[in-house]
Amino acid sequence: MSLPALQVKSVLRAARGVRVHARCLATPSSSKGRFSQTLEEGPSFDDFVADNVPDRVVLGNAKTPRLPAHLKTTIPKGASFSKIKKDLRGLGLHTVCEEARCPNIGDCWGGKEGATEAEGKRGATATIMLMGDTCTRGCRFCSVKTSRAPAPLDPHEPENTAEAISRWGLGYIVLTSVDRDDLADGGAHHFAETIMKIKQKAPHILVEALTGDFAGNLEHVSLVAKSGLDVYAHNLETVEALTPFVRDRRATFRQTLKVLEHAKKEGARVTKTSIMLGVGENEAQVMDALRELRKVDVDVVTFGQYMRPTKRHMKVERYVEPAEFDRWKQIAEDMGFLYVASGPLVRSSYKAGEFYIENVLRGKGTERRGNALVADQVLAEAKAQSSSH
Repeated sequence: MSLPALQVKSVLRAARGVRVHARCLATPSSSKGRFSQTLEEGPSFDDFVADNVPDRVVLGNAKTPRLPAHLKTTIPKGASFSKIKKDLRGLGLHTVCEEARCPNIGDCWGGKEGATEAEGKRGATATIMLMGDTCTRGCRFCSVKTSRAPAPLDPHEPENTAEAISRWGLGYIVLTSVDRDDLADGGAHHFAETIMKIKQKAPHILVEALTGDFAGNLEHVSLVAKSGLDVYAHNLETVEALTPFVRDRRATFRQTLKVLEHAKKEGARVTKTSIMLGVGENEAQVMDALRELRKVDVDVVTFGQYMRPTKRHMKVERYVEPAEFDRWKQIAEDMGFLYVASGPLVRSSYKAGEFYIENVLRGKGTERRGNALVADQVLAEAKAQSSSH
């Protein structure tokens, strides 16, 4: 007996709606077999109890060099540190210390340990980053954020920066900036105005300007060099052979040398640069870089360990031992540099007040240049006497 057509359609619809669940065997895993084999061939529980394990078990990436103990720093703290941070937030200013994740922020902002509040302020060093917190370049070692079109300059920044610095009572201030290739002058006028306002409000404060290369425009270099600063700094960063792989393609080794040379010609009292170690350089390359710096009469050089800020940045090739930093300090001093700061945690502006106030600007620099002037005066008097006879 046949079912009515309507019932047949209902049965077919119901059949289509039924899902058949079949249990299938997964493809055998070869990795599981290897893992089991490794366990079988490895040390047994008795070996562990007897402390008779033939090899150490290494977790993580064994190819990456481990961070040595001498590069581990303490958590930032202290009254001077807290006050500087509070003032910065109140005035909306940026520091390279924070933006570049510098490991020495506690030391530099904390001032001198065990000193009075006034002494602590004078011993503290803050590095203000002008022209915003966004750079137009993308160096492989730097964690400052980048953009082709950063925000416009704040016209009140020079005044605010000068006001903050005079309020803190710091003895030494470092001004640096992001690169602003989007501006016609690279921000040179803004930089120079900030320095002049600081000197007007607090002439006793020593000012170091750590500038970019202004795209190689030496007129803009002159503008900053003549603004009343005490130290003109521009970082070489690495040796010539590695520059294309470490720095942004618009920054070159030779262009940096031209900037430093021109700043000295334009009247900068002290010129300064910094070199990172541990990025793949060799000894001959570092020696060549130091010779080139002496040719353009650079006064101060600093050496520090490259520290990878994030996993997106270039890897550390090696961690340099403190003894090697000491050796480079001796080599550079023997080559005639006025002052050398060299150590794993040294940065271009690390402890700048402590390193330079007494040793360069108010000490060795005055003494050496004074000796040169005395020698010139004696020579001139001798010539005058010989011509009169």
